[in-house]
Amino acid sequence: MRNRFIPIFSKFQSFSPGKCCLALLFLLGSCSTMQKAGKIASTSLLNDPEIATAHCGISLYDPEKKKFIYDYQGDKYFVPASNTKIVTLYAGLKYIRDSIIGLRYDEGKDTVFVQPTGDPCFLHPDFREQPVFDFLKKTSKPIAVNADNWKEEPWGKGWMWDDYNDDYMAERSPFPIYGNLIKWIEVRDSSSISALANKEAFVYSEPDINWKVNFVNDDSSHVFSVKRALVENQFTICQGKEADARISVPFLTHGMQSALELLPDTLGKGLVPSTSKHNYQSIIHSQLADSLFRIMMYRSDNFFAEQILLMVANEKMKLMNDARIIGDLLHNDLKEFPNPPNWVDGSGLSRYNLFSPRDFVWVLDKMQSEFGMERLRNLFPRVRTEAASDRTGDSCLIYAKSGSMSGVLCLSGFLYTRKLHQLVFSIMINNHQGSPRSIRKKMEQFLTQISDLY
Repeated sequence: MRNRFIPIFSKFQSFSPGKCCLALLFLLGSCSTMQKAGKIASTSLLNDPEIATAHCGISLYDPEKKKFIYDYQGDKYFVPASNTKIVTLYAGLKYIRDSIIGLRYDEGKDTVFVQPTGDPCFLHPDFREQPVFDFLKKTSKPIAVNADNWKEEPWGKGWMWDDYNDDYMAERSPFPIYGNLIKWIEVRDSSSISALANKEAFVYSEPDINWKVNFVNDDSSHVFSVKRALVENQFTICQGKEADARISVPFLTHGMQSALELLPDTLGKGLVPSTSKHNYQSIIHSQLADSLFRIMMYRSDNFFAEQILLMVANEKMKLMNDARIIGDLLHNDLKEFPNPPNWVDGSGLSRYNLFSPRDFVWVLDKMQSEFGMERLRNLFPRVRTEAASDRTGDSCLIYAKSGSMSGVLCLSGFLYTRKLHQLVFSIMINNHQGSPRSIRKKMEQFLTQISDLY
């Protein structure tokens, strides 16, 4: 992909005049398509007042012809935000494969020795079936847990520390439980809606906890709020006036310590930490991998993305560490990135991540070659546009992952044209000051116009 635009006339020097004419017509048609795509990009995106002062990169690639039909600053680096999850998905598809290994264990005569794998599905509300929990519940032997394979920090490199109380930044850990979140719920007796605001509220948590909780009164506030202390699992709650309010707040994991504190209330027995070494050759599968991947992509779930990358590290290297697995992937499976990226986490929460549009086009093309579009269409969110409803009876023509944070908006994926020809694309915009909703709509309009053209 580094040298796609080669001098085309040199290839036809030995052709007959007739063949040269055909080649010339092909070249002119190709140039015409590229010129039209450039004009659409200029009018729809590049010269738009909300985008013109920002940094923008666009790559449109035809995998059948193995060439770019449009490439504007495709080799420049951009903060990708959640487009990073595309590369995490590649790693998960490659090394987690069909089913998630939820636990490894070695059953001794008197004790069951287990090692966590970083599986984020354990007692997570998104997954009703819980094979790992059932296994732990069923055994009558004491259970000892060894997490020596955890070689990582709870937050990723470059994460914003002051987002620690928000549910999208749950800590990473070797033995996640409940998504590493505490759900706080405030309810009132709704028998009299008119007097609802004056009724006493009842506050409880899921799961139940024994950590410190303080209640404060703020008559000026009508919104239920929960704030965790920065350095300890202590929660301050201000009751609101809502009929029913729910807030999820990350807890400090302390490795697997918090998981071991929370589990007995649900499991009915405790687990003890252990440092003894075992082979852990027996495994318990927890969920189908695609069920986790799909939620990660559709909901843009940061916690799932982070744990997926750590599970890949555990499968490939027998330890959980971002830098180690990213370095390994970039030197092996992903060594042919057109513009070697600065990749630091699984979710894209870090602004240290830097990728180019060509990078995403390359990895998307690689994914469809290795895993097939049928599987990818089930995992990538479907972007629906009004202009597409008359094509196949289905208003979906784009399968893509978005990425957004302050000043950042990206969209990368697969586009099916009016003639159902597939293109691979990446649009990356950094340092904009416009409305994300408005810019996202303009991205979709641009892709719809390209679809009509090609």
